[in-house]
Amino acid sequence: MRVVVADDSVLVRDGLARLLEDAGVEVVGRASDPDGLVGLVRAYTPDVAVVDIRMPPTFTDEGLVAAAAIRAEFPGVGILVLSQHLAPGYALRLLEEVPERTGYLLKDRLTDFAVLVDALRRIVEGETVVDPTIVSRLLNRRRPDDPLDRLTDREREVLALVAEGLSNDAIAARLVIAPRTVETHIGNVLAKLGINEDGQQHRRVLAVLTYLRHASSGGAPPVS
Repeated sequence: MRVVVADDSVLVRDGLARLLEDAGVEVVGRASDPDGLVGLVRAYTPDVAVVDIRMPPTFTDEGLVAAAAIRAEFPGVGILVLSQHLAPGYALRLLEEVPERTGYLLKDRLTDFAVLVDALRRIVEGETVVDPTIVSRLLNRRRPDDPLDRLTDREREVLALVAEGLSNDAIAARLVIAPRTVETHIGNVLAKLGINEDGQQHRRVLAVLTYLRHASSGGAPPVS
């Protein structure tokens, strides 16, 4: 696996690169700003670009802008965005603009290289990865007459794993149940929440996250 790393902090950038190299990942380039990142992608066409969400000059959403630019020019390059702060809105924006082979993790996850490398592997394989902390925060925001109350405990477990981007087989392995049982649970969850099923994994994740965001803010229209 070949990656490029972009972060304005030299300590974070070099530390992340060293962590990846120790895990057997080939780091082919390091950048401190969006222009440098895009230049590295053009030069090396890596499997994944690992991008800090806030970079110069304004330290707001330059990472997301760079991710969208990379995907537009190099649709085969995966994107893993890292954030210091819990920002569900940024995660949703990333999935909307760069829907496939995409991940959004909090920087706290960098202390566990196994989580980081697993996220990169899943992105290369075409999956979507969403930090479980974001999913948990959205699931735990409640409102009156919350449709989430219609779900069984097992269905809530399955919903959380769907929102994190796990495939049906991965959910089955995590919960030690049969894949067909997972399919049944997912069908029940989506029906109870008024979400239309979609065969594309990233669309399913986006639909669930969008629902949870609307639910936490007081209104949850069906997502198609």
